[in-house]
Amino acid sequence: MKKLSRMLKFTVLGSGSSGNSVLISNDKTNVLIDAGLSAREILRRVSAVGIHYEKIDAVVITHEHSDHIGGLRVLMQTLKCPVFLSELTLEAYFRQTKEKEYQKRLETLHGRTVTIDSNSHFKIGSIDFYPFSVPHDAADNFGFVAESNGIRIASVMDFGQMTTLINEKLRRCDAIVIESNHNRDMLMACPFYPWELKQRIASNTGHFSNEDLSKWLTNDFDGKASYIVLAHLSQRTNEPNLALLSAQTALNLRPQKCETKLLLSHPKEPTEWIIF
Repeated sequence: MKKLSRMLKFTVLGSGSSGNSVLISNDKTNVLIDAGLSAREILRRVSAVGIHYEKIDAVVITHEHSDHIGGLRVLMQTLKCPVFLSELTLEAYFRQTKEKEYQKRLETLHGRTVTIDSNSHFKIGSIDFYPFSVPHDAADNFGFVAESNGIRIASVMDFGQMTTLINEKLRRCDAIVIESNHNRDMLMACPFYPWELKQRIASNTGHFSNEDLSKWLTNDFDGKASYIVLAHLSQRTNEPNLALLSAQTALNLRPQKCETKLLLSHPKEPTEWIIF
């Protein structure tokens, strides 16, 4: 009997305050989402999940904050693929650094970028991407739904509040990677963060909290996703078991039960492949 091909799969290579990166693949296409880890770590983790770096077809950058783009320049000295990002994000990436690093970034990315619109469909190989804007204090941050052969995987990190648009885009997805950044009490009590940073994180253009996620899971999540991966957990103002317990309790409180499995991403190691 002929072996059926895998339609779509993904792994969160690493997620947290120290850096974020996701790999989405099918039999024909491998796409790296964000490069917030060091280039060495990204390459190591890509290899650890069984993909040779030469098989990466593209890097997609969601926004210019260092925990999503910090490893890009050095990484692109090894990878031979293009980088997909919006014009506003590219401008911010060049603008946020000093002259010497600016020149290095300019030289490394010269002729290797593909400009995308943060609200318009684009395609990489055999995977379709449907990005959508999210509220965050970046130049042009977006989440997205990746689709192949009818399988839909969503990823949304670095956003301060659930909007009607985000909620609609997350419907009918088979898997969702979503931010569960902080516990509100832990954030307010954190001795390492100044008050201004706490206000920024807790704002509507900051980060999605455990409590925000719980509210969405109970009241607005459509229950269709087989997997939800909790991502971008703060390493100072959250605790993995607390985030997981909060989300699971919220699912249990839903008026209509669902079979969704909750998983945690980790800052120092990739998740197992989630395969459809």
